[in-house]
Amino acid sequence: MARQPDQELGQVLVVIPTYNERDNIGKIVKRLHTALPDVHVLVVDDGSPDGTGQLADEMAAADDRVHVMHRTEKAGLGAAYVAGFQWALERDYGVICEMDADGSHAPEQLHRLLDALPQADLVLGSRWVPGGEVVNWPAQRKFLSLGGSLYSRLALGANIRDMTGGYRAFRADTLRKLNLASVASAGYCFQIDLLWRTIELGFRVREVPITFLEREFGESKMSGNIVREALIRVTKWGLRRRGNQVKALFTGKK
Repeated sequence: MARQPDQELGQVLVVIPTYNERDNIGKIVKRLHTALPDVHVLVVDDGSPDGTGQLADEMAAADDRVHVMHRTEKAGLGAAYVAGFQWALERDYGVICEMDADGSHAPEQLHRLLDALPQADLVLGSRWVPGGEVVNWPAQRKFLSLGGSLYSRLALGANIRDMTGGYRAFRADTLRKLNLASVASAGYCFQIDLLWRTIELGFRVREVPITFLEREFGESKMSGNIVREALIRVTKWGLRRRGNQVKALFTGKK
């Protein structure tokens, strides 16, 4: 079993957004607590019609390490995470993590992110650094992920290999300074949005290798609209960055 998180960082909470993940949520929480028994979990359910929220309530009733937030509509990944982060900050958790409900993020590897956090403000579980890998992905999906990360990296000037990954560990103090109330990104662009805010504020970001495994049950939430949102927003952020650089050349201000 992996060693427990650094107690100086504070209590760890893993936020897991769900929509129709009844077949997965129980398995993923059990695996997480087998690997790291002291970690708490917040399931943020967007009104799943398949009974995911009800199952999460049953899990919470049986285990005080499990908590549930019920939302009345499917408002997107970003909105679910922001709500979960705010819930966690109100309760003084020291470390707040992102994890998918579908098993694509191995709970057994969470310790890698937590082990790196004493020397960072945000740790990313990366598929595209040495030691990272993806399993059971079609070539098109891999190309889309690599291409999205490359485009975002070039547009924003960020030295990060995996810009779009969703396996992350934040210090609570980092999240408090990101102005979560202003986050409007709804889909997977949310991951780039928060990462870019973190970099702009000068926080330390570190990547550690993970294995990303394609889901076994249920359907992927990826869609063309999500990809388009990310492309449009990253392009706007990149143009703003270039504009600021040009302005700095003329004014002498950074």
